[in-house]
Amino acid sequence: MNLKQILFSLLVCGTAMTGCDSQEQVTVDDESVLMRAKQTLDSVYLNYSVPGTCLLRENYPSDINDYTATYLASEEQRDVPNQYSYLWPYSGTFSAVSALFAATQDAAYKSILDNKVLAGLEEYFDTRRTPEAYTSYIHSAPQSDRYYDDNIWLGIDFTDTYLLTHEAKYLQKAELIWKFIESGTDDKLGGGIYWCEQSKESKNTCSNAPGSVFALKLFKATQNSAYLKTGQQLYEWTQANLQDPADCLYFDNIALDGNIGKAKFAYNSGQMMQAASLLYQFTGQKQYLTDARNIAKSCYYYFFTSYTPQKGEPFRLIKKGDVWFTAVMLRGYIELYQIDRDRTYLDSFDKSLDMAWKNARDEKGLFSTDFTGNTHDSRKWLLTQAAMVEMYARLAAIK
Repeated sequence: MNLKQILFSLLVCGTAMTGCDSQEQVTVDDESVLMRAKQTLDSVYLNYSVPGTCLLRENYPSDINDYTATYLASEEQRDVPNQYSYLWPYSGTFSAVSALFAATQDAAYKSILDNKVLAGLEEYFDTRRTPEAYTSYIHSAPQSDRYYDDNIWLGIDFTDTYLLTHEAKYLQKAELIWKFIESGTDDKLGGGIYWCEQSKESKNTCSNAPGSVFALKLFKATQNSAYLKTGQQLYEWTQANLQDPADCLYFDNIALDGNIGKAKFAYNSGQMMQAASLLYQFTGQKQYLTDARNIAKSCYYYFFTSYTPQKGEPFRLIKKGDVWFTAVMLRGYIELYQIDRDRTYLDSFDKSLDMAWKNARDEKGLFSTDFTGNTHDSRKWLLTQAAMVEMYARLAAIK
């Protein structure tokens, strides 16, 4: 057994014996894409873990009293210092470890998923309100808002894990979450899913596009045609209400008064790309494949930029921005690749992530959001690091 294997075994054994206590890891110098995912996950647990728990800090350095979350609906909740991460960043570790398990088929990652990631996730599970769902901060704290998109991301991960393992417990969680998602729909604006349970003021692409993906994955898992119908309806509603006809990309949200928030984010269009690809796989209707290809092309020019390294050929580089949004966009590109086997877009991801590994990592093994390394972030967000693990793992799985 070499040093790498010994170190990884210590992590797994430590997780099994202590359940939640973090184990210090030493990064091993291995340039394979899969090893990059593994090393980054080790860096996450080394630098973000809260001793004696399965929970994680929001940032590194943690700066608990000097951080305001900008992605919450409640102003009061935003301003409260919290020693643990909110649900959304924490959920990124579910996607990351699940992707690593899928890429490696290594039971060690299944152990980390069950004994660490999902054990910590239950700290966010809210049984005080019905339908039951995951709340934005730990349930032992004062009651916090519940977001439909937060729960959808988890539902997708639970369903993916079920499809990988066929263990009923994961599907049961996914279907429980789906009941909560259904409670966030009504006929206003002709349908669609709200963003936040406590602030039903808008219906956002970030809840409806992945809502479609979630429903379609549940159809794949159960063969219940009701999920296929709902996934199709959510896709069509989002396309009708939030797509920009000029470039096929997607706006962020539509308020109940019909006003459209026109910001464009990679994950929104990426999820519609994935939904379209899934719909084509399940229905054979060519328009969905056309939709997916149109979105893919526009994302390539909107969220990537032409870049020429000092030594090497020019390529399209992922723009500086929210790295997790990019990771979710990658899911769409991979789904499309399963159909057309065109590596053009994935090659740009490969080159961008190689650039990030060489230029955007610090001495802790944590990433800044500028993959060129021209600028560096003084504070590293948990969700960014989880997204890097996910992307390396997903790309490794399709090589």
